[in-house]
Amino acid sequence: MRGLRVTTPEQACRERSERIISRLHESTLLAPARKVALFWPIESRHEVDLRPLDRDLRARGVQLFYPTIVAPEGRGEGETVAGGQEIPFLMTFKRVDDVARLAEASFGFAEPPNDAPEAREGELDVVVVPALAVDPAGYRIGYGKGYYDRTLPRFAPPAVTIAVAFDFQLISEVPVTSGDVSTDWIVTDRRVLSTRSQGDGA
Repeated sequence: MRGLRVTTPEQACRERSERIISRLHESTLLAPARKVALFWPIESRHEVDLRPLDRDLRARGVQLFYPTIVAPEGRGEGETVAGGQEIPFLMTFKRVDDVARLAEASFGFAEPPNDAPEAREGELDVVVVPALAVDPAGYRIGYGKGYYDRTLPRFAPPAVTIAVAFDFQLISEVPVTSGDVSTDWIVTDRRVLSTRSQGDGA
């Protein structure tokens, strides 16, 4: 799937990203939201580009939050516990009032600055989630670290979770493990799916 996406021409990815944004606008999913978590695309990986959506939402006064990776409180990077098991890093969302302050960190994607205010549990209305692959039940494959799976239960509910992906990334079934968390909706360049009803909807 990585190979399929990275070999898709940049122009095609831009056009498909624009259609995804159009479908998000046309649906009712973002209409009532006042606090939304997005993600900044890793351009070299041809991820869905939601930067125009950021501009659209800011124009109507929505507060935008972006993911950042942090070490567990009181622990250091790469530290291990008894038995040699490495302590998993945590993900959270921080409010970003100026996207110029986003900067690539050690995890390869643009993150908010350290002094950005962190979202409180239950504060977000919508969390938009990236996916390398996703199935109709809302289970997704990311890059294998499980950050979103560990983080989403802190915010959803009440937040509505939306996986965005190009339509060719929608597959029939994703292998599911005990720690995997599904999203409420899937939006691709061709369709809007409710994972609860397994059908088209908005």
